[in-house]
Amino acid sequence: MAAPADNLRSNYWTTLEPYAQLVRSLVPRTSGIAVFDARANLRWTSDSATWPELVSEVERSVREAANDQASAGQLRVLEGDVPLYLCWLRDEDTRELHAVVAIQGRASNDGEQRSFSFVHALIRPALECLRRELVSRHSLDLLAESLSARDRDLELVLAVSRRDGARPGDDASALRVILENTVEHLGCALAALLVPEKSLVLFRMSQDEPADGRLLAQTHRHLLSLGQVRRDPVIMNRLAQGSALGTLPYKILSCSLRNAAARPIGILALFRHEGAADFTDREARLVDVLTRKASVIIEASYDAMTGLLNRQAFEQRASELFRSGGNARQFAVLYIDVDQLHLVNENFGMHVGDLMLSMLADMMRRRLPPGAVAARISGDRFAVVMPGTLEAALELATSWCEFAAQISAVQGDARSRASLSIGVAEISPPLGELTHTLAAAETACKAAKDRGRNRAEAYQAADESVVRRFTDITIAASVRAAVAEDRLRLDAQFILPLDAAHGHPPHFELLLRMIDDDGVTIGPDRFLSAANRYQLMPTIDRWVIDHALEMLRPHSAMLAATRTVFAINFSGQSLNDAEFADELISRIEASGIAPANLCFELTESATIANLARAEVLMRRLRKLGCGVALDDFGTGLSSLAYLRQLPVSMLKIDGSFVRDIVHDARSESLVQAVAQLARSMQMTTVAEYVETGAIHERIAALGVDYGQGFSIGRPTPLAEVLPDLPAIVGAAPRLAAEVASEPAPGLH
Repeated sequence: MAAPADNLRSNYWTTLEPYAQLVRSLVPRTSGIAVFDARANLRWTSDSATWPELVSEVERSVREAANDQASAGQLRVLEGDVPLYLCWLRDEDTRELHAVVAIQGRASNDGEQRSFSFVHALIRPALECLRRELVSRHSLDLLAESLSARDRDLELVLAVSRRDGARPGDDASALRVILENTVEHLGCALAALLVPEKSLVLFRMSQDEPADGRLLAQTHRHLLSLGQVRRDPVIMNRLAQGSALGTLPYKILSCSLRNAAARPIGILALFRHEGAADFTDREARLVDVLTRKASVIIEASYDAMTGLLNRQAFEQRASELFRSGGNARQFAVLYIDVDQLHLVNENFGMHVGDLMLSMLADMMRRRLPPGAVAARISGDRFAVVMPGTLEAALELATSWCEFAAQISAVQGDARSRASLSIGVAEISPPLGELTHTLAAAETACKAAKDRGRNRAEAYQAADESVVRRFTDITIAASVRAAVAEDRLRLDAQFILPLDAAHGHPPHFELLLRMIDDDGVTIGPDRFLSAANRYQLMPTIDRWVIDHALEMLRPHSAMLAATRTVFAINFSGQSLNDAEFADELISRIEASGIAPANLCFELTESATIANLARAEVLMRRLRKLGCGVALDDFGTGLSSLAYLRQLPVSMLKIDGSFVRDIVHDARSESLVQAVAQLARSMQMTTVAEYVETGAIHERIAALGVDYGQGFSIGRPTPLAEVLPDLPAIVGAAPRLAAEVASEPAPGLH
């Protein structure tokens, strides 16, 4: 039985005089009594000084007691024929040595000593009482030690938890509190938090006994590697011979940091000097709790995909940077927009676009100047605050554009290179506000887009050419020519019913493509913005509706038999056309196609902007028997406020919520809430951008009715889909089961 800590033993070995008196009464020739612990440390004696030769004899006796579990003790004869009886008090169950009672007798006149067995038999009752009391005291002290340790653990957890009320984004100070309290409460020489993918390195040293400043550099690679493969905390109180860490005069406790998806992102490592107490399992469990707390703080302040700060944390860090910089320092703000990311998502898949964003964010993080703060502030947009002049920021932004051009998405013969448009603005922290300067940088970013993209522009308040956005007239002219020359094409993308038991009919969405003069297919991201700007959408909408009905008419009987629904999009600009609604209704009635086989989609933003007209047209379409879908649901500012008054039959959940559903609990909760809301209102739901089998399985489990995305089906020319429609519809159940195994393109 191990002895308790010295600081808890103040009363452990006291008040043993009654036992000494009892021993003297049983063995009158006793001249002195001493009690030693299991490590041969003197704990109590009847004399004021240690007897000669006593300590060395007890030390030897303790060593021999470990090899002689059956004996009760020994007789030693000191100089002058003085007998020394060493009685071993053991734990009754484990036979582990607990104490040694040393009894010195007087020398006999005849030179004969009483045997150990005889003396032990005389004092055995007294020794047993002493043993039991020492064991009881030992148990009480261990309990006190355990309670004291738990109190310290609780103090540490409470000290860290008090940071829960800190300002949003105040992650750095919250993490420092964890390190400071860990060093203080656990008696460490060094505590370090390392998250490489977020460029986060924080450490705290003990003020009394600091660690070697080179320790972290010597150990971080190996500890990070351990964190990748070991989920549980790793205790290294004794480094094995030949260890990858070499010979270090430290004891180490390392715990892996993991994100919400259980992926390792870093470590929390504690170091003690080799002479300090060993790390225990209890301390490992406590550090595991602190590591989880640190992970939550990091998750709340950093973007999960890119590892950069989120907007809230970015604004907080920028404010701290301004306060620490003083009035004399100059700062610049960069607003970065990834050009045509929607085109990458459409042609290669959302997961490829996500990977491109991650690679661009990693490039920015690695090339940040000292003292700079970077964040992902929305889907494809980033912001940076850096100390320095406007010229230095413009030079940095230009270099980023050059590096970004080396990143590309590839699928077969198709290639799309990354491109950045960056706006730069100057800020004076005592006078200016971050939001205003960020808006100025965004204006410069838009000017960079208008001037050809993949470039950086600086905001100059006196330069009207920077704040004015130029229109690309060439693209608008190309759209007009394509409509006139019938160089538009309709593609169809399959929308899969996720639960065959509900009997939902299969759907297809019709998507628009433009063919340029060279016969190359151009996606809508390349021309629809210009069409919107030049009010060409009503013309395009009429082309789409006329050609869709014309192509579907010969297959009307098959559509009715298979209950297949084709969704046709129209724009908010068409709602403002007084003649559009009547023309649409009349064309549907004259088409010969059952209205139940048609569904018309309108984006949420367009519906809000034209709410009165949208409601009238939607009611007319529903009365006719057509379906009405609200696209991009969840992106508006007041989705629920108007949903009750609109006769919508289907909600299409915006892909920005669906794409992160596997790793983002908030996105998952939102999708589930929309699915439940729609079901209570007798509406069906479609999850857009279902790009992986994992997303497909998750949305099905959440009660979403349909899935749409590359893992289900890619857009295919409508002329090729219609002849194979019965086979496609019949294969829907099998397709739902095979979605998870679909291959996807990657980045190079």
